[in-house]
Amino acid sequence: MDAEIEAMAAISTALGTLDADATRRVLKWAIERYQPRQTVSSGPMEAAVLSSDAPGSTPQRTFLNLPEFFDAANAQNGLDRALVVAYWFQVLQNDAEGWDSQKINTELKHLGHPSSNITRDLDHLMSRTPRYVMQMRKQGTTRQARKLYALTREGTRAVEAMLNRTEPLAG
Repeated sequence: MDAEIEAMAAISTALGTLDADATRRVLKWAIERYQPRQTVSSGPMEAAVLSSDAPGSTPQRTFLNLPEFFDAANAQNGLDRALVVAYWFQVLQNDAEGWDSQKINTELKHLGHPSSNITRDLDHLMSRTPRYVMQMRKQGTTRQARKLYALTREGTRAVEAMLNRTEPLAG
């Protein structure tokens, strides 16, 4: 029998006796232990591994899904929430083609934090200095044509700073 199939059989046997929470913890551990430098996507369970080789950086962290990542970032306002979801798609899910406002707002709605005007929010992120978001291209000629966006280096740094906060936020 192929070694890969034997490993899958052993994992299946071991996980078959665990409840859903225990299974999630074991899978998270396995991803952190055996896939330290890549994004893993496997059907309904998506895992994103966030790591850094920089000295003094935070240890590697694994997020099994967007809600878990969103919770870890603990964004405090609508603009930062949009930034966190954009980071999930662009950086952790390797969406190099860019993303549109509808994709971001749909996920924000699922997370319970819809934007009342996602286009305005993205415009604010584009007008900041330094710029956190930039428009990549516009598909169509009308004012309402779909626009594709990407995070800038400063936008990704802003989300990473949210993830690296160690002190609890005052509420």
